[in-house]
Amino acid sequence: MPRPLLALSAMVAAGVVTTGALVMPAHAQTGAAQHATTARDAATARAKAISRAKANVTRHAGAFGFGAGQALKAKDVVIDADGTQHVRFERTYRGLPVVGGDFVVHQKADGSFKGSTRAQAREVAVGSVTPAVGARSTAAGALKRAHGLVRDARSTPELIVWAADGTPRLAWRTTVQGVGDKGQPHGEVYVTDATTGAAIENYDAEREATGTGHSEYTGDVAIDTTQQADGTFALIDPVRGHTTKDAHNLSASSLKSSSGTLFTDADDVWGDGRKFSTDRATAAVDAHANTAKTFDYYRTTFGRNGIKNDGRGATVFVHVGTQWDNAQWSDSCFCMMTGDGDGTTDPEQVDLDTMGHEMTHGVTSATANLRYSGESGGLNEATSDILGTMVEWYAANPVDTPDYLFSDQSTPPWLRRFDKPSLDGRSADCWSKSVGRLDVHYSSGVGNHWFYLASEGSGAKTVNGVSYNSPTCNGSTVTGIGNRKASAVWYRALTVYMTSTTDYKGARTATLNAAKDLYGAGSPEYATVAAAWSAVNVS
Repeated sequence: MPRPLLALSAMVAAGVVTTGALVMPAHAQTGAAQHATTARDAATARAKAISRAKANVTRHAGAFGFGAGQALKAKDVVIDADGTQHVRFERTYRGLPVVGGDFVVHQKADGSFKGSTRAQAREVAVGSVTPAVGARSTAAGALKRAHGLVRDARSTPELIVWAADGTPRLAWRTTVQGVGDKGQPHGEVYVTDATTGAAIENYDAEREATGTGHSEYTGDVAIDTTQQADGTFALIDPVRGHTTKDAHNLSASSLKSSSGTLFTDADDVWGDGRKFSTDRATAAVDAHANTAKTFDYYRTTFGRNGIKNDGRGATVFVHVGTQWDNAQWSDSCFCMMTGDGDGTTDPEQVDLDTMGHEMTHGVTSATANLRYSGESGGLNEATSDILGTMVEWYAANPVDTPDYLFSDQSTPPWLRRFDKPSLDGRSADCWSKSVGRLDVHYSSGVGNHWFYLASEGSGAKTVNGVSYNSPTCNGSTVTGIGNRKASAVWYRALTVYMTSTTDYKGARTATLNAAKDLYGAGSPEYATVAAAWSAVNVS
């Protein structure tokens, strides 16, 4: 959501005062009345600086090339600690924006002219503002040039005075907006001569940026954003292609990729870091950042380029439903959907392992496509628990310490655990003939238990400050191979050997084939994979 910026604050003794957001020191905040007075003083100082700068431009018109048909628009004001003022202007010519005609007026504290800095152009007048090349043909030409770069494109020409190279001329600036190569919103800008139609310049409509997110679950994080043509920032990841939107509490069943509102912000600083936050961008920070972590986990660990291995980014929705204590993946929408929790105990469902879990459903759908019922459904859920948890281990965030407790941040103390799944009162530790009749979230316990035993082994153990005690169903002792190797076996089994109807016995065969491929049939890893399955009664 856009965040309002403070206008000029009172001059801070420590340095320069700008129109950016400033936080005054505690000793300077003596109440609402003083704060209001400071804001009024700042606005007055800004207005006075702009007025004096305009007068200086008129007095020194030759230096700026300022003349008939031109108008000024103040863009920024900087006031130094000694009162020196720097006023930045853009200008128009006969109502048209001038590109390359901007300048800065430097003036002393008393408003007297001190100097100037200007872009390439000084004179910005053109002979005519009537184009010889029409808007329709310009739009069509831009669409043709953008073919292959932008899909589902729309073309919007704008008449401008182009003076970035120092020679003013009438031009069209045409923005072609649509979908990029990763499925992300993308735009190209084409500048063409409005008299001849000749190409002048081409550039991306958006720019990559790195914002600061105050997250709920992982502290302050850097997030990849996109700076848009109007200067604002959007939660569009230019590297991975996903976009993060506010669903405005629409139900999951009502959402499609075009629903909701893209999160935008003026200063690229997002959220307030609080759980149950009233700042709607806070949940978006976690969702955006943790989607990126999931993408990076799959790419770095397995060489997988996105959920479908085609580089396409998903649409990520936060604030889905009303007190919806859940999250889900939608293949048809190619969307990740997260709810706000129950409003009392469970905050927003956007923590690392939850986001990794739901996006892994997309990976499963694109690979083995395990049926969402019976033992296959349990394996589907176990896959998301296992690889979603590995996203948390990959991130290694000191605030959300990696563990074997699934969704412990957003559903405290945890939703499921791996060392002894039955501690939730419903999940299965061991395979039996009745496992396939359980809800898939509970039959997944067999796969989760296998993963813990294969990773850490049986018995009591403390990992990252959390105590675990994992039994075996056959009374055996299992020695783990570490979760990186165990998850590598599972991923290869999923993507190479499992099919839509794989059951737990089939999963044993699939993972043993994967272990043989990765480590050899006579390896300790192969032996542990087999021993861990026997330990959960799968033989």
